[in-house]
Amino acid sequence: MNTHSPLPAPGAPLQHYVSTAPIDLQSVETMTPEQSKVFQASQLRLMWWKLRMHRLAVISGIFLAALYFGILICEFLAPYNLHTRNMDYIYSPPQRVHLFHNGQFVGPFVYGRQMTLDMDTLKRNYIEKKDDVQRIRFFCKGDSYRFWGLIEGDRHFVCPAVNGQLFLAGTDRLGRDVLSRIIYGARISLTIGLVGISFSFLLGIVIGGLAGYHGGIFDLIVQRIIEVLQSIPSIPLWLALAAIMPITWSPILIYFGITVILGLLDWTGLARAVRSKLLALREEDYVLAAQLMGAKSSRIIGRHLIPGFMSHLIATATISIPGMILGETALSFLGLGLRAPITSWGILLTEARSVSVIAFYPWLLLPMLPVILVILAFNFLGDGLRDAADPYK
Repeated sequence: MNTHSPLPAPGAPLQHYVSTAPIDLQSVETMTPEQSKVFQASQLRLMWWKLRMHRLAVISGIFLAALYFGILICEFLAPYNLHTRNMDYIYSPPQRVHLFHNGQFVGPFVYGRQMTLDMDTLKRNYIEKKDDVQRIRFFCKGDSYRFWGLIEGDRHFVCPAVNGQLFLAGTDRLGRDVLSRIIYGARISLTIGLVGISFSFLLGIVIGGLAGYHGGIFDLIVQRIIEVLQSIPSIPLWLALAAIMPITWSPILIYFGITVILGLLDWTGLARAVRSKLLALREEDYVLAAQLMGAKSSRIIGRHLIPGFMSHLIATATISIPGMILGETALSFLGLGLRAPITSWGILLTEARSVSVIAFYPWLLLPMLPVILVILAFNFLGDGLRDAADPYK
């Protein structure tokens, strides 16, 4: 049976149907709650959702946040004071933590040790005494310290047993606990990257922004300077600049000197990235509108252009900070960077410059482990931020 309406005859007027129902102007824009949540979300929320999908970047961010929180309370976290010497336990290897003794649960503890000297190689050998159980204490009183050099204290998160030892990462040639020194060294090695990248960003954004916005002869001169700096090998340039610093400078001045050196060498890549972005963005209509309203160049660059690719700058910073940390570690390892009494991971690695030391006391290379983990964490976090910077892809 044919249910279709018959076609009108040729020349006959067409019939029209008009609905009398009220018109809902919002019906075409009605969205489900899920759609509304996405389409009405801010840029930062969209970036967070995209970053959260990058599990490795999230784990790396949590790891780095824990490290940077730890440097605030490193005196409390370290089992020993930075300069505490245990002369009876020079070059003592790492101690193993046990939970059971003779089949019974005792809790975290280490066995005491007895040192013997090998007269042929003059190597110290340490033998565990199975009858000397030394329970590890938590939230206890231990070595005294000055918290951030200001407040006297003696509370520690973990301590050895009374009249016992706790060398979870071994000791060095002066009997100092390597783990405590790694924790203290994190304060310098991690902060030098943040201070250095701040200095580098200031130079890169200002110089690259002016070169990209104005162009002309200034841009030409900046590009030639960048090419000259990038053509010089990094290590010889580090050595030359580090040798300029007077040996009479205090450790604090040396610290800031190394920071300035690292910032001076790292701004070139960022400056070129900022320049290339501004060359494209300066042709936008809103830039022309700001110029017609009489806005200065500094306001246009800082208020209108830089925020347009701030997410790219954040991702660049997380990738540049590892270079700063490696630069400080390399300079200190070569003996041209920071010097005692300042302690950093690079300074700790100077203890392992001898092949014989590495062969007999390999635990002195343990400061290399946090360097590797931090570099990997920053790179993974940078990858996640770079993907999250464009959440619409």
